Amino acid sequence: MISVIAIICKLAAPADCHGELVTTSDMASVSLQSCLMGAPQLAEWMQARPGYRLQGWRCVVGGRGREA
Repeated sequence: MISVIAIICKLAAPADCHGELVTTSDMASVSLQSCLMGAPQLAEWMQARPGYRLQGWRCVVGGRGREA
């Protein structure tokens, strides 16, 4: 299993960033290669977070990993 951790920052406070586990049914079968290439589903996931911007993401193999 590949987990995708998105690093998002508030638009109103650009230094206020945190990691968030990306979990959608569309991403249940994300491959490591797809994740490393940008997991296209991140764009859709970010649409639900209009007050944030995507700073980056990381791929964690084998579970949730550490957020932040």
